[in-house]
Amino acid sequence: MLATLRLFLFFLPVFIHLSAFADNCPEWPADRAQTEIATLQQQIDLWDDAYHREGRSLITDELYDQSRTRLGEWRQCFKLPPPPKPLRTASGSVAHPIAHTGLDKLHDAADIEAWLRDRKDVWAQPKIDGVAVTLIYRAGRLQQAISRGDGVRGQDWTASAQKINAIPQQLTQPVDLSVQGELYWRLNDHIQARAGSANARATVAGLMGRKDLSAEQAAGIGLFVWDWPLGPGSLTERIAGLATLGFATTEPYSHPVGDLADAQKWRDYWYRSPLPFASDGIVLRQSLRPAAERWQARSPFWAVAWKYPFAQALADVRKVNFKVGRTGRITPVLDLAPVMLDDRQIRRVSVSSLKRWQELDIRPGDQVAISLAGLTIPRLDSVVLRSTERVELNVPLAGDFHALSCWQPTPGCESQFLARLTWLGGKQGLALPHVGRGTWEKLLETGRLNSLLDWLTLDEPELAKIAGLGERSSVRLSHSFHSARQRPFTRWLKALGLPPTGQASLVDSWQALAQRNTEQWQAEPGIGPGRAAQLSAFFRDPQVLVLSETLRAAGIDGF
Repeated sequence: MLATLRLFLFFLPVFIHLSAFADNCPEWPADRAQTEIATLQQQIDLWDDAYHREGRSLITDELYDQSRTRLGEWRQCFKLPPPPKPLRTASGSVAHPIAHTGLDKLHDAADIEAWLRDRKDVWAQPKIDGVAVTLIYRAGRLQQAISRGDGVRGQDWTASAQKINAIPQQLTQPVDLSVQGELYWRLNDHIQARAGSANARATVAGLMGRKDLSAEQAAGIGLFVWDWPLGPGSLTERIAGLATLGFATTEPYSHPVGDLADAQKWRDYWYRSPLPFASDGIVLRQSLRPAAERWQARSPFWAVAWKYPFAQALADVRKVNFKVGRTGRITPVLDLAPVMLDDRQIRRVSVSSLKRWQELDIRPGDQVAISLAGLTIPRLDSVVLRSTERVELNVPLAGDFHALSCWQPTPGCESQFLARLTWLGGKQGLALPHVGRGTWEKLLETGRLNSLLDWLTLDEPELAKIAGLGERSSVRLSHSFHSARQRPFTRWLKALGLPPTGQASLVDSWQALAQRNTEQWQAEPGIGPGRAAQLSAFFRDPQVLVLSETLRAAGIDGF
């Protein structure tokens, strides 16, 4: 029995993980799955080729990483082989003396804690957002610089490297050695949490891909050496030796890590503190590692990257909603599969305007990039990948909606009518206590609101019969509705949606205001021709006139 229980507990986390993974699998038939996966693979191949062969970055690193992760997940969902290696087109003509290993990239603290478990003498360094390079010295003089390429062979960057002052051309000792490091774009007091990557990696990659590097361009490039493959056995000795030889950048950015809390401390510090370079995480590396001759062009077990929180997230569009506001403005809103951004879960994002949605043509199944504006508001940045199936949508016509449309919840008018009610009861209008959008939605569901002012006649017994409103809530709502009758005339005008009047004088009489023509409105201070026409149209609109009669019959002051 005990053995059975142990076996169950062993497999339970695996079962939970597989179940959670299965929940993220798209519900596609096999033929569509192959098409979608092939489309994403082609896009990633394009990004890989542009970056590794041409030195052009077509997408941010974090969106690229998330896209590759999604590709792997989709392939696993449909039992396809893993995606091909991203560096397969990056090979150059020059062999590295020691292979570049790359890094596994982790995002969760739990994964980092697991990685740190049972490891000793671990150090943290910033993961600098640049391009990797091998530097080879003979008798202390720079002999050759090689781009990372596919980790085994790269391009010859020697001519450009000889112009970069940050790369020591002559070491302090006449030794033979090779080092691996990162060429980065110099930035002043760069705070990653606030400024993001600033396109730093693409800048360096583009410059190093050129045949001729100017002195000004070369001066903007820095060097961080992160490994001395054939150097001393311990990391402390390697760092000290590098500093003695003339590689001074490494030591100030290398710190011992004892546990997860230490790693979190340095990750947060480098994420939020001014640095001379862009970084996209931290690197945790063991002091001791295998002999360099055994290194291969793949992720090692002795080092790992802990990425910063996503500044941009790749999100799957589940649905496109078209919200019509009180004035008739149409705003498309995307329902998303939940994604995390800076420890916030994001489920929807506005496209800001119908025109922008039409330009982007976003449909369910598309992959979009989102970020946080001002660190709080979700913002749509771009479409990363389009679904191969373009779902037909019922898109409202802009010409059907305006400031005087939808005074009743007729088919197609539900969104604008609800927006009118929300405005009417909100702080801009009557400021009704305990009345919000949810209240109006409940009342609309009952079918009791067929006009903007039908709620005025709802008494306490009627409200008590509405599902979801208890006795206490119905009493409170009844009092709130009754208090509207004491609101001043000008508040009622704003609640009904009167266009802004600037410094115009508003007499306390609906009849007097309704008798003003366009020219009379334009004669008022702060009223131009366009606003005068809007005001005149408002007071002449048949639906508005009906509302004014309702308020007059209800005994509201001014009507």
